Amino acid sequence: MATESVDLVYLDPPFNSNRSYNVLFKEKSGDESPAQIEAFGDTWTWSQETEALYLELLSSPVPMAVRDCLEALRRLLGDNDVLAYIVMITTRLVELRRVLKPTGSLYLHCDTTASHYLKIVLDAIFGPANFRNEISWQRSGAKNDSRRYGKSHDVIFFYTVGKKYTWNPQYTPFDQKSIEKNYTHVEEGTGRRYRRGDLTAGKSGGDVDFEWQGVRPYKGRHWAYSREKLDQMLAEGRIEFRRTGMPTYKRYLDEQPGVPLQDIWTDIRLTSADKERLGYPTQKPLRLLERILQTSSNPGDVVLDPFCGCGTTVDAAHMLDRRWIGIDITTLAIDLIDARLRHTYGEQVQEQYEILGIPRDLTGARALFTRSPFEFERWCVMLVDGQPNEKQVGDKGVDGVIRIPIDARGGSARILVSVKGGTTGPAHVRDLIGTVQSQQAAMGVLITMKEPTKAMVEAAHHSGIYTYPVNSQRYPKVQIITVEELLAGKLPNMPATLLPYFQAVKRTQDDSTQMSIDL
Repeated sequence: MATESVDLVYLDPPFNSNRSYNVLFKEKSGDESPAQIEAFGDTWTWSQETEALYLELLSSPVPMAVRDCLEALRRLLGDNDVLAYIVMITTRLVELRRVLKPTGSLYLHCDTTASHYLKIVLDAIFGPANFRNEISWQRSGAKNDSRRYGKSHDVIFFYTVGKKYTWNPQYTPFDQKSIEKNYTHVEEGTGRRYRRGDLTAGKSGGDVDFEWQGVRPYKGRHWAYSREKLDQMLAEGRIEFRRTGMPTYKRYLDEQPGVPLQDIWTDIRLTSADKERLGYPTQKPLRLLERILQTSSNPGDVVLDPFCGCGTTVDAAHMLDRRWIGIDITTLAIDLIDARLRHTYGEQVQEQYEILGIPRDLTGARALFTRSPFEFERWCVMLVDGQPNEKQVGDKGVDGVIRIPIDARGGSARILVSVKGGTTGPAHVRDLIGTVQSQQAAMGVLITMKEPTKAMVEAAHHSGIYTYPVNSQRYPKVQIITVEELLAGKLPNMPATLLPYFQAVKRTQDDSTQMSIDL
């Protein structure tokens, strides 16, 4: 990526929690499926690869403070999993600092597992003077930790590249008790609440002690406004006079933006019942990202999320008319984000973005298969709107499942998917036919990298017919489709499918409410 090309970076990397995180798929009932897929592992160990990365950092043109920081942390921590995690994050933070514009900002989302170390790393990369806030975000309600205080908050570090940066202040509503205490006056006729504001300030030079409406400022004070401005405010009905004759300014409640946002955020949650839940393990609320983007970017700015997961940052940026870049390590996450955007904004939204790194032709598909046969299988299953297997082993030749609706009560039937990236033959077709029969599935689809042989096609033709109970339409019981055909937009001959992911709430890009639900 080009240097100084990004306005805002938000990253929510793994937290070094020593856990594996799964993507939750839904059952036909809408509940979470017991079958889950590992989205990413948040476990780190010191290895030869980590050592090489550490030495590469020390020999690269990074600020001396970064090298000193890493060397000090290694002496403090030793060669362990925490240091491995810090080295991984530091490498990426150095690059993120490079791509940020001079007016850019960075928000690093983490928890207390390693936040104290990450703060030191960020100081080394951005400079302590460019630290702006440590935000505490209450992510959940009360926690019942038997031998310690409940851990219910995350940490968000806010840094800027320099002194000049995008800043659009955000506000929260006034507390009712604060309103009753401070806005004690009600204007006759309009019923508008207001508080009285002083029109004077501390002593300064110049002609500021002039007489106006028969009074002068108190001793040691001066008018905070010019004579012309005072006349204007009086004409607008914004000034009232005390019994002493001293004027005061009416500050109307309905004209105030609210309370300036502080560094403790308790007003945004994402509960298990929220409609925006997609089943992704570390999903953050859309409103949280909206707040950050609205504060530190403007329409048209470039927003980057290098650990974009299920795409909450991407979704918020798209809705708020920012240009965006999302990066993730798995095809599963990219497919989920693509599905989220299409469901939220309609299929036409695909014309507004480009997906890189996912195979677009047969050469790319072969490269993915060579790099990771399991990722290749997942990718193929997702091309046909299926749910990939949780694990690669013990799958009995079935790499995923497509579900189709069969009644108005939410019932569904299964289409088994088998993927073959290498040599295939009629035995694979017969195996799939047998599995479809033994598992009482509706249909089977065999996806192949290579063109099927004549014997394979013949075997598929003898698989039988499936009659779809909804409309009595007939489909081949088992069929073969190639990766090349899928890339060209062809799909298996089958009924309309049920998408496996929890569905995002439909919205339009210019929806000012941003959280409306399509019923």
